[in-house]
Amino acid sequence: METIKKIISTPNAPAAIGPYSQAVLSGNTLYCSGQIALNPETGNLVTDDITIETQQVLKNIGAVLQEAGMNYSHVVKATIFLASMDDYASVNGVYATYFSDRPPAREAVAVKTLPKNVHVEISVIAVK
Repeated sequence: METIKKIISTPNAPAAIGPYSQAVLSGNTLYCSGQIALNPETGNLVTDDITIETQQVLKNIGAVLQEAGMNYSHVVKATIFLASMDDYASVNGVYATYFSDRPPAREAVAVKTLPKNVHVEISVIAVK
């Protein structure tokens, strides 16, 4: 049986910077690639402040969710990649404003480096 997948792409989130899609919809499940704090309107990185950087990342995720007819309430799993665990509390504070009611399962891990040397990257899985 062949898996059917629909590529989700929106100009309201940064274009993929490699051989991947912003998201893939398979059945009722949306697999969103990691988002970094690229402003889709300007193409500039938003990295001067971890709080603002995290807000941009989550706005980008929201745009991809919206393109698939979903929103943050559909997210069942999130992964947060941090360049430094020193940013955990700040990222978590912003994250909590997007996922306050029935938050998804999640992990947060520190990694050596992230694309374009950003401080945070978040990927999600959503189900409708």
